Amino acid sequence: MSRIFITGSADGLGQMAAALLLEQGHAVVLHARSERRAREAKSALPKAEGVVIGDLSTMAAAVSVAEQVNALGDFDAVIHNAAVGYREPRKVVTADGLPELFAVNSLAPYILTALIRRPARLVYLSSGLHREGDESLDDLVWERRRWSGYQAYADSKFHDVLLAMAVARRWTTVLSNALEPGWVATKMGGAGAPDDLAKGRETQVWLAVSNDPAAMVSGGYFYHQQPRTVHPAATRAEVQEMFLRECARLSGIELEEK
Repeated sequence: MSRIFITGSADGLGQMAAALLLEQGHAVVLHARSERRAREAKSALPKAEGVVIGDLSTMAAAVSVAEQVNALGDFDAVIHNAAVGYREPRKVVTADGLPELFAVNSLAPYILTALIRRPARLVYLSSGLHREGDESLDDLVWERRRWSGYQAYADSKFHDVLLAMAVARRWTTVLSNALEPGWVATKMGGAGAPDDLAKGRETQVWLAVSNDPAAMVSGGYFYHQQPRTVHPAATRAEVQEMFLRECARLSGIELEEK
């Protein structure tokens, strides 16, 4: 049995992955952004060990979530699932002065990775849209660019792949991988999404707990349990390091080298 923490698991793919893990006999700690959402999550999955609460749109809350997770002890895997969607018609600015989409999708996984005690495995949910992400990493927080919710989302999913690859390179004792679940019919994906919803949860669970040699790798990128090509820049250490430096500058939190 493994013990897994999943961000953004009050509904959608996060909740579906948690349900599958619980069915397999694993221990799962959920995450919700509010007390109300936490009650709903625990009601939906009463066998879950508990629920950590925090709105990942602010750095203080992300730090609090990390502290809550660490207070619960060690985990075998952390699945970074929390995200906001690509259909953001305007830039929503957080209390920290950052675009909410960047704060939740890009910076929060960085903060949680840096602060939560290292698990054996880290899993980051990305998207096929990451291939359209801006590899220059110029103006990460959209101070000069004209806002595009689509591009901001693509950028953030590129950042998630960069983070997964950077951790795999730096932390050689941790299995760190990213995946795309496909365009599935969740609240974010919309009712018309064509991909298999059930398969959307399987790869993250497989990477988190499976003893299949194909899952016990690091620095991989997967779709439906099969390796998939990534944005070419995602594998370049200098681009990964540039992203880590920007996250450290914005958050004041450093990711350990080794």
